[in-house]
Amino acid sequence: MPLTIALPLRSVGCGPMPIGKAGEPVSHISQAHPDRVEVRGRDLTGDLMGRLSFTEYFHLLLTGDEPTDDQRYFLDLLLVAIAEHGMMPTNVAARMTLAADPGSLQGAVAAGILGCGPVILGTSEACAHLLDDAQATVASGNEPAAVAEEVARSVHDVGGRLPGFGHPVHRPLDPRAERILELADERGVSGPHVLLARCFRDAAAAAWGKPLTMNVAMPIAAVMLDLGFPSATVKAVPILARTAGLLAHLAEEQERPIGFLMAGSAEEAIRYEAGPG
Repeated sequence: MPLTIALPLRSVGCGPMPIGKAGEPVSHISQAHPDRVEVRGRDLTGDLMGRLSFTEYFHLLLTGDEPTDDQRYFLDLLLVAIAEHGMMPTNVAARMTLAADPGSLQGAVAAGILGCGPVILGTSEACAHLLDDAQATVASGNEPAAVAEEVARSVHDVGGRLPGFGHPVHRPLDPRAERILELADERGVSGPHVLLARCFRDAAAAAWGKPLTMNVAMPIAAVMLDLGFPSATVKAVPILARTAGLLAHLAEEQERPIGFLMAGSAEEAIRYEAGPG
């Protein structure tokens, strides 16, 4: 029997049906005026330009506040850590898009960013939610190691993947992750989320019966949370960083094109077999 879905009737002359719950019609980010631009309550040309670095400005745009010294330092560090990682599929897609349409730099950047999912960009956002949930359990009176062990065991038992662990290239350690943790310790910003990240490393090894590489996504999330960044902002860092990497690849593509070489290599690498339609 075919499925029938009853759709609500709309009266003639009514406006479009709203989708989702609308918020208050207010933005706190920026407003352009004939003689000035105001950003987060500050004068762009009279105050911010020439005073803030781009990293500091990004923090202001993202959070509404200017960063502390530690927030600026680690935001810089994390952007550098994740911006570039070789001929990743995102960079290949961007280069091949520019080869197909040399006048569409923005389209090539967009093609690369659209491919920045958790497999390529990392699971920093998922790590942030994992650490947030675990820390809430710790705050209710549980030991960090015990919380990490329970979570890791439950993920393993259902055949899942623990965010922030495993890497196809970096084994047994991800050098980027280790450097972030090292500097967090040196500068005294390692807090409960970094502690939990390390507990998860031990718990993952116990649950899977072997050491798993803690990849760069976990320290990114842990350090940002310990520095007071909301978990919703964590994914913004790898997206912004990879945009810089994409622009570098596309600048090189414009000077020394290899996009069609990549396409030709793909044709050679993939065997065609006639099969059922």
